[in-house]
Amino acid sequence: MKALGLLGGTFDRFHKGHRKLLETGLSECQNLEIWMTSDNLAKSKDPRIDSWDDRKELIVNSLVGDVRERISFHVLEDLYGPATIREDVQAIVCTPETVDNCKKINSLRLENSLAPLHIVIAEHELDWMGRPISSTNIRRGIMDREGYPWLHEEIGLFDLILNQDVELSLKTPFGQLVEGDEDDPKLAMREVLSRISDSTGPIIAVGDVTVKTLQDLGRSADIALIDGMTKRQKWNGSSEIDERLFDSVLRCSNPPGQITPDLYRCCIEAISKFGYGRGEDKSQSTLIVIDGEEDLAPLIIHPLTSLGSVILYGQPGKGVVIRYTDLDAKTRCRNLLESMDGDWSQR
Repeated sequence: MKALGLLGGTFDRFHKGHRKLLETGLSECQNLEIWMTSDNLAKSKDPRIDSWDDRKELIVNSLVGDVRERISFHVLEDLYGPATIREDVQAIVCTPETVDNCKKINSLRLENSLAPLHIVIAEHELDWMGRPISSTNIRRGIMDREGYPWLHEEIGLFDLILNQDVELSLKTPFGQLVEGDEDDPKLAMREVLSRISDSTGPIIAVGDVTVKTLQDLGRSADIALIDGMTKRQKWNGSSEIDERLFDSVLRCSNPPGQITPDLYRCCIEAISKFGYGRGEDKSQSTLIVIDGEEDLAPLIIHPLTSLGSVILYGQPGKGVVIRYTDLDAKTRCRNLLESMDGDWSQR
């Protein structure tokens, strides 16, 4: 057991692999210093990375018993931190792909007439596909912090049907309402656009009025879903939505109160065309035209899309609702989908 070890990293969305890293370090070191990448360095890598304080909080909340007394937190401002100059440290903890970095640190320590550090290697925790769990894939919306997919593979194979319990849960506000005049929706939408100007994922608009209002303001949605209706009545303004503004147009059938495999397929395709975040991959826009109703589509979209995406939809007579995709949104939608009626016999 070494007296003191160092552990460096970003530690965004503290996950099962991070937990393994800490456990391995504590198994070989009496005390452990965690050097977490500063906000400036982290945000330059990916603006979706949580703040230093939020990252620390997730780690602290995971610690139990006397473990908290054995760990301290520090801000990492460069590649090596204090590892090349500290005389009071005996070990450094890493994952297999960062071993070379630790070897470089030991070379620099020898140049500084310091003893090399004992390198403690923590093997990766794997996701459901056998890949290392990573913060990058969590931010991309691919997996949760335990390495599981956000949706069971059976979802998308059969119709999901709204029931009374889920309908009651959906009455609870799920986003931030920007109030506005129903007769002039552009007023509220201008305020919405100013509030979401820093979004890092696609802007996803659900509903004909929402999609048309964005179009009128010269900011078409990255992913748009329309059904030709508003307040469950045919809306003449739908004919003015310009399909040519989108890179692709998908069509599907989805009756009211349901989520069909057809809608699921279109949502996956639209999100895959956009990529994992603004500026990543191809970032192609998509319009999904639904024969039926699009109201329940956000329940599918939140689990599928990347963190930092923003879903907009109208609340009749009140204004526009903004809901960012975060881990809470993904978790809530997953739970609601699994509570809907459907053929779950294969689960």
